[in-house]
Amino acid sequence: MKQDLATRTADDRRATPNRVPQVTVDFWLIKLLAVTVGETAADYLAVNLGVGLSLTSAIMTAVLAVALVLQFVQKRYVPWIYWLAVVLISVVGTLLTDNLVDNFGVPLEVTTIACAILLALTFMVWYASERTLSIHTIITTKREAFYWLAILLTFALGTAAGDLVAEKLDVGYLMTSLLFAVIIAIIATSYFVFDLNGILAFWLAYILTRPMGASFGDLLSQPVEYGGLGLGTIVTSVLFLGTICATVLYASMMNGGREYATADAD
Repeated sequence: MKQDLATRTADDRRATPNRVPQVTVDFWLIKLLAVTVGETAADYLAVNLGVGLSLTSAIMTAVLAVALVLQFVQKRYVPWIYWLAVVLISVVGTLLTDNLVDNFGVPLEVTTIACAILLALTFMVWYASERTLSIHTIITTKREAFYWLAILLTFALGTAAGDLVAEKLDVGYLMTSLLFAVIIAIIATSYFVFDLNGILAFWLAYILTRPMGASFGDLLSQPVEYGGLGLGTIVTSVLFLGTICATVLYASMMNGGREYATADAD
């Protein structure tokens, strides 16, 4: 019979591979870069290449499925596989929102609320099943499935919320990016100074880095007449993908991708 992590000895816990990375500065940097690529790559594939939103969504969903299968069979954290899945799920999350808004005519307000409700339900079912939402103990296939579903919904929610603020409310890409950065800074301060629950702080920050990064990606890639800097989706995507690869390589060299589960202290 499998033991829960909380009942295992300290030696057992140290020997149990965690399937996702530790939350470090590298983690947040790569995550921000990934959400930016998700926004610009989705636009490039669907618009610039003329593939169309529906076909792009089908292709990228299939590629993501292959990447997730590869991720699940590892049963441990392998940096390049994990971050490949994150980049792809960022693209698919963006396309999910774009399909709801553009193909099905669902207003951004409704899409944002619907994604928030689905994410909340995912967390509720996850907690009811596992009694924790900690990313420090993703040690079973069930927990990893909940984890990736939550990640997908955070990207869809973040895309909808970012577009709602930047475009529908006409706040602009730069101000939207700064707005969400300020909110994330408040969450970080609450965690480090006022002892905000670590798991809550993580998931709130994870959700909000999506609209911040996506708005920044739009700021760089969109034409000047639409409020961007006009770098284009190709330049922006290649620039950020290259930085992701370099950062993942650096992080892998530092710790070899060896991550182990820790007790749910937070």
